[in-house]
Amino acid sequence: MGRMSVQELPEYAERVLEVAEVIPPGRVMTYGDVAEWLGEGGPRQVGRVMALYGAAVPWWRVVRSDGVLLPGHELRALGHYREEGTPLREAGRAAEGHLPKLDMRRARWDGGQDAAAGAGRDAAGDAGGDAAAGVRPGAGTHT
Repeated sequence: MGRMSVQELPEYAERVLEVAEVIPPGRVMTYGDVAEWLGEGGPRQVGRVMALYGAAVPWWRVVRSDGVLLPGHELRALGHYREEGTPLREAGRAAEGHLPKLDMRRARWDGGQDAAAGAGRDAAGDAGGDAAAGVRPGAGTHT
């Protein structure tokens, strides 16, 4: 890929970018989900890594927990979401800019194997899954 070598990136940044690369097309993880998955840092640290180093990975798949599109990159992100079939919620007329938001209940990925069907989620959208399936307990539930 076009990313810097491991020696040039801080170890935490490398780990964050690796998570961004495995999120399936059409799915997203929040900054907090990524931090929880790694067991280190928090949403702000993940956001900082994505701002500094995320251009070479699918940056549009690491998002805010409220589903609002990344300010300044809304149209580029929206193009990716539409191309990948990421679930969106159309904006109401009162919404600034009339841009859709991500449908976090349907788009959020918990790291499970079956990304297309939302594996590991029950009807309420809560994470299920198990460690044997490669899913960290609580992954995808952090907001």
